[in-house]
Amino acid sequence: MKKFYLITNEVKDPQGIVTKKIVDYMERHGASAVCIENDKQAFLYGSEEEIDCALVLGGDGTMLRAARNMMDSDIPLLGINLGTLGYLAEVESAHVEEALDKLLQNQFIRENRMMLSGRVENQDGAEEDYALNDIVISRCGSLQILTFHIYVNGQFLNAYCADGMIVATPTGSTAYNLSAGGPLVKPGAKMLLLTPVCPHTLNTRSIVFAPEDEIVIEIPPGKDGCQQIMEASYDGSHKITLRTGDRIVVRRADKTTGILKLNTESFLSVLHKKIGEG
Repeated sequence: MKKFYLITNEVKDPQGIVTKKIVDYMERHGASAVCIENDKQAFLYGSEEEIDCALVLGGDGTMLRAARNMMDSDIPLLGINLGTLGYLAEVESAHVEEALDKLLQNQFIRENRMMLSGRVENQDGAEEDYALNDIVISRCGSLQILTFHIYVNGQFLNAYCADGMIVATPTGSTAYNLSAGGPLVKPGAKMLLLTPVCPHTLNTRSIVFAPEDEIVIEIPPGKDGCQQIMEASYDGSHKITLRTGDRIVVRRADKTTGILKLNTESFLSVLHKKIGEG
């Protein structure tokens, strides 16, 4: 690898110290880095230079934004953690040069992580977006209990009363899904996780589905027939409003996100460390 994008969260690296360190190191070793502002929604596709990898400086949130912004490219990502508890951004800032050496020597493994497609359907049409971690349906406004009707592959599963619903990928199992009591899953696995948020019942648990399954979350009338208003959030960023009568169809996306892995630690070993840090 010789040509890189460098995507920096300026809040995490306000003086650009780590960014400049990486650029200087690349130049000294015959490589190059094109710096991209973290909030840009378009990248330099079609440029004369063929980019080998995008280095993402920040935390997991920065990685998720980069994954969404670059999902139409085939450029893999490597996260450099400048935050606190990072699962996606695996390289710590103290080990940046060691990580860069491995990249320049092509000592890495690429994992293609599955993504989710969420298609919101209502009387005005349909709107689709994608997520690497999760799609979360939650309330807008007051703290009322929400009601959901869940269908899987066209078959009615259950009616849930909860504060929200999460559909997560294995990559996203360590995010909101984990906080809501969902299972931890090895990132390279292929499956869909359905986890209710604070369900208003004693016997509701997460459910694991096959990657080819289709999950439909329908918004029925609320208590006393009142209209429900919610929002579907894709990786905590892009949001689409949902109302009574609307539904969102969640499937495994035809897109993937390439994540580069440099260390040989097992998922369980990394998980043990992260849990200890948390």
